[in-house]
Amino acid sequence: MKFLAITLIAHDGRTSTTERFREVVDNAILAEELGFDGFGVGERHERPFISSSPPVVLGHIAARTSRIRLFTAVTTLSLLDPVRAYEDYATLDHLSGGRLELIIGKGNGTAQARLFGVTAEDQWERNREGYELFRRLWREDKVTWSGRFRPPLTDAEALPRPLQRPIRVWHGSATSTDSVDLAARHGDPLFSANVTHPVEPYAELVDHYRERWAHYGHDPADALIGAGSAGYYAARTSQEAVETYRPVFAARQEAFRRYGVPPVFHSLEDAIERGSVLVGSPQQIIDKVHRYHARLGHEVMHLHADADGLTNSRHRAALELFQAEIAPVLRKEIPSRPFPEGLS
Repeated sequence: MKFLAITLIAHDGRTSTTERFREVVDNAILAEELGFDGFGVGERHERPFISSSPPVVLGHIAARTSRIRLFTAVTTLSLLDPVRAYEDYATLDHLSGGRLELIIGKGNGTAQARLFGVTAEDQWERNREGYELFRRLWREDKVTWSGRFRPPLTDAEALPRPLQRPIRVWHGSATSTDSVDLAARHGDPLFSANVTHPVEPYAELVDHYRERWAHYGHDPADALIGAGSAGYYAARTSQEAVETYRPVFAARQEAFRRYGVPPVFHSLEDAIERGSVLVGSPQQIIDKVHRYHARLGHEVMHLHADADGLTNSRHRAALELFQAEIAPVLRKEIPSRPFPEGLS
């Protein structure tokens, strides 16, 4: 199994914006130091997030790291001009030495949709059309194309030409069978959100992906799945882990209520039992990942990169414990294919 550390760069105002970005970069450096396989930065264009420009953030992280793969989580192509998105990420591909991977998705949130003039009715079609142009720009030196949502292209050349030919693109999805079908059609990997609800709806989506993958004529053995998690804290005993994480969970529940999102789990114990939050002793977390893997068949998993209300020392200690006692077991017991190597 491979492991990513991912942040959406939520900002609650307890630190300055500058300090929050510095935390993100420091966490990426720590992730590389501890042996994570990848570091991801989300894209959101509304409160409480300040992750509106992942190419800029990842460009700075690329300059401060040398080995770790760099991910977007997710690139909201439904909101972006695919030509401009291609230019940004092809540039970042070179600056990172070919360490870049994209997770794309239509995005969610009404405020960011209004900001870009996107509607619920056209958001999915914008994502599909944007991706199909984006992948052609990555593969073809000159592109002739027409669609609904941007001006047509005639023998257009987008520069710079990329370092990775082609880049690997994952499709992030929480509920959308359309996103799953798009991934399967093009033979791309799927990254299941696996955060908000119990595992079953995500497992049903993964099953649908595998069905569509075979429908489009791909070898079932080549399907590749990643999955998220709703939070992480490990300690030597489950009692210590639960009591340390309890205020973090309570603060998250309150944030959900503040933003009008009904919480799915009524307590931390409920979330540990039915959800994807990873809180407990190392062996408990290993066992839980195995249970989820039995339903999802995923080879890649993400943890939250941020302290999420933990002290920095506890956050680091928990990540060190993960890499020392949890990750080695899961890497051995759940085989995964190697990530692409950097090209320079």
